[in-house]
Amino acid sequence: MTREVHLGDASPKPKTVDGDGATAVLPPPAVAGHGKAAARNKLSLVPLIFLIFFEVAGGPYGAEPAVQSAGPLFALLGFLIFPFIWAIPESLVTAELSTAMPGNGGFVVWADRAFGPFTGSLMGTWKYVSGAINGAAFPALCADYLARVVPAVADGGARVATIVTFNVALSFLNYTGLSVVGWSAVALGIASLSPFVLMSGIAIPKIRPHRWRVTAADKDWKLFFNTLFWNLNYWDSVSTMAGEVENPGKTFPTALLSSVAMTSLGYLLPLMAATGAIDAPPENWGNGFFADAAGTIAGSWLKYWIEVGAVLSSIGLYSATLSSAAFQLLGMADLGLLPRVFALRAPIFNTPWVSIVVTSLITLGMSFLSFNNIVAAANFLYSLGMLLEFATFIWLRIKRPEMARPYRVPLGLPGNIVMCLVPSGFLVFVMAIAGWKVYAISAIFTAAGVGVYYFMKFCKARGFLNFGTVDGEEMMYERHQQESRNDGV
Repeated sequence: MTREVHLGDASPKPKTVDGDGATAVLPPPAVAGHGKAAARNKLSLVPLIFLIFFEVAGGPYGAEPAVQSAGPLFALLGFLIFPFIWAIPESLVTAELSTAMPGNGGFVVWADRAFGPFTGSLMGTWKYVSGAINGAAFPALCADYLARVVPAVADGGARVATIVTFNVALSFLNYTGLSVVGWSAVALGIASLSPFVLMSGIAIPKIRPHRWRVTAADKDWKLFFNTLFWNLNYWDSVSTMAGEVENPGKTFPTALLSSVAMTSLGYLLPLMAATGAIDAPPENWGNGFFADAAGTIAGSWLKYWIEVGAVLSSIGLYSATLSSAAFQLLGMADLGLLPRVFALRAPIFNTPWVSIVVTSLITLGMSFLSFNNIVAAANFLYSLGMLLEFATFIWLRIKRPEMARPYRVPLGLPGNIVMCLVPSGFLVFVMAIAGWKVYAISAIFTAAGVGVYYFMKFCKARGFLNFGTVDGEEMMYERHQQESRNDGV
């Protein structure tokens, strides 16, 4: 299988890369003929910050088990230290590779560029399955929160209708374009974070620092580390939409740095306020306890606001996850890893409508399942993808030192290796404590991904399906050159 050169080469001439002996093209960020729609739907800095925020966190909802499993002391230390050993390295890698290859597909393109199409396809399987399962939790979570206010939606047909309505409405929002999704994320982010800002301010005179030193009597380290991991990962998800970002060479690094700071403080400050202001034993800190803590600190009005904020956060989380997953499929189709139909864009909004519909249907189907082990397997697959991503980053630094990088991690090769080894060690730890069921489910998904790759290769060889071509290669080369000039490279 022969394809053209990726973005970032010194010239648009074909160039062979390692891995399957293939060559590859970085796809165009927009389809010709939709220039006005594409320009209108480009992501600027502020919406991108909030999209990243919702890809990762959406607020401190879900951080409570860290207190429950180990106590306030370890929870505060975890959310203080973990961003430095996990969030910042992943963000730096994402910033460098997204600006070097500013096209849709993100980490799939990077792996394809470094190791060939098979590895790129496998990366796509791991990350897409992980993202789809992660996204499937949010419609059900939204229904659960609504059931606290409207008990009728707790089960039966009303619950099904709520989940379907949630899914359809947000799928249509994504259909209207990333600019709309991004500014909606800004509004949702402000609304979901505001009650925690108020709670933190009201709690100040009630805080007693000695409460922060409390630890749980029976510590559950597996739950503790999984909670930290779950609440501070997916920083690279936004890379799948790099082709839709205005001036990515400057916008991506700034957006990622800002989002890391906002997300970290969004966890740490409410935890400090709630654990310091009330005398609640660690075992009380189950999911949703922030609302109870707010009620104790300020009254029932703030408790209800945080519960409403949880619904708004679920909306933002699902919308951001759907966007990144859909644009990943688009990027894989542009690379020729999936049929060309996944790269079709809507005539008015220039969005990948087929990829949006397919991802929406997959997540809708999963929303009705009870799948704790599958969720754990999704984390395992995500970990595999991140290990491959760090390897890709190091390999491209060694193999392609001349590649244009509008943003470059300010470390030499030894420093970058150390930077990647620290979070990689944590990934291996998280994978090692998974059970045999997780290993089995992950192996099945991986085998399915390998099967999909060879099936697509078979269909392409026999001409059964229409796959992407290199028609957009010159357009992407010109985009890269323009972005490099804009960034002063």
